[in-house]
Amino acid sequence: MASTAAGARAPIILNAFNMASVGHINHGLWTHPRDQSSHYHRLDYWTGLAKELERGLFDGLFIADIIGVYDTYQQSVDVTLRESVQLPINDPTLVVPAMAAVTEHLGFGVTVNLSYEQPYLLARRFSTLDHLTQGRIGWNIVTGYLDSAARAMGQRQQLAHDARYDRADEFMDVLYQLWEGSWSDSAVLRDRTRRIYADPQQVRRVQHSGPHFQVDGYHLSEPSPQRTPVLLQAGSSGRGLQFAARHAECVFMAIQDKAATAALVRQLRAEAVRAGRQPGDIKVLVGMTPVVAATARQAQEKYQEYCRYASPEAALAHLSATAGIDFSTYQRDTPLLQQHRSNGIENSIKRLANGREDYRLGDLLDELALGGRYATVVGDAQQIADEMQSWVDEAGVDGFNLARTVVPECFGDFIDLVVPELQSRGLHKSAYAPGSMRHKLFGQGDRLPAHHHAQQFRQQPSVGGASVAASPSLSTPRAQALA
Repeated sequence: MASTAAGARAPIILNAFNMASVGHINHGLWTHPRDQSSHYHRLDYWTGLAKELERGLFDGLFIADIIGVYDTYQQSVDVTLRESVQLPINDPTLVVPAMAAVTEHLGFGVTVNLSYEQPYLLARRFSTLDHLTQGRIGWNIVTGYLDSAARAMGQRQQLAHDARYDRADEFMDVLYQLWEGSWSDSAVLRDRTRRIYADPQQVRRVQHSGPHFQVDGYHLSEPSPQRTPVLLQAGSSGRGLQFAARHAECVFMAIQDKAATAALVRQLRAEAVRAGRQPGDIKVLVGMTPVVAATARQAQEKYQEYCRYASPEAALAHLSATAGIDFSTYQRDTPLLQQHRSNGIENSIKRLANGREDYRLGDLLDELALGGRYATVVGDAQQIADEMQSWVDEAGVDGFNLARTVVPECFGDFIDLVVPELQSRGLHKSAYAPGSMRHKLFGQGDRLPAHHHAQQFRQQPSVGGASVAASPSLSTPRAQALA
């Protein structure tokens, strides 16, 4: 982790991890009598959460999303519906303006699956959010992984994995042309006397012709504080890392092993350098489920209490769709790796088993005691902080997405107990820095840095009253020049 000065640590990034649904990662806890996640469809649930997170000086609220349903387990959605395994689910972008209205600094990272979007309208949606939040919006870029989503969107099945990323690369290039290249910084004059709101000479038409997208038009929104939202991504495959190295500013990893995470972090940063960026241009976050109380004993008691309400079967239904395996056909003593030798599913099983050859379904169910598979840390404030510091030191990560358990107490307890301990170690800020979400994270201004891939699509500053194209490299098969 980078230091801000000799012997000083940079504060870790702290995000709350949530979803616009009843169930998210730790399944079944909606049945706990103190849990309020079933109020996910009420604005006061979201505004109350946002105010609480800002009280704890959290950097952001990371809102996951899914298109499609988990229908692999038992070849049905029965368990998914009974346990609300991310179903029902609402649009995560629509709750952001309400939360922004009751906070001043909290950032918002929202997930949108680009496989079922068109870049022209998505560009306007995020520009609107960036305006309404005054530069506090980020986009978690996903390409999806459920065939049920493809079928619901009128397709027989989703594109192959690498093909989805090829399409996503072109999607991003179109967005950069709209966000970064259509309007110059000085285009908006708001001149009442001359009756000129925007200078026509400084607003350019985007003309893009590629294998996946044809766009001929002007970006509908004037430049927002960040222009491009903070770019987040959660891919860890080889092709996913290439995509992240080109585009992402924050990458989310969900690996429980520190050594494996450290290796992946090194690989990602090396890919970023090959893409012409700096290693520190990408912040790495890991998922964690903390269960904290005033004493270690009380924390263990709370954990056992939570486990009584959690649903390992619901978590198995979630994993079944993720891995493409109907685990309902297995017995507890079924050795998972032996069931899937020499086929495409083996890598999914290896990730679940962390390489253990004797890994059985019963072992997996035991790990799902709290309804999810993120690293679960149980203890008092010092123990939680020790483990977080260990992840930073040993795995080289920059921060955490903290998964919810019983809402809202899980975040309130963390803020009251763990945040002061982290602050005493110099691991958490004592006040917010000013500026946009991007500036808070990187301290280098509101906009993407000049060496980011988006640079080639920018307009240069106006010369003699007219803007010029940022680079002749816009005239490629993927992205034709701005006209």
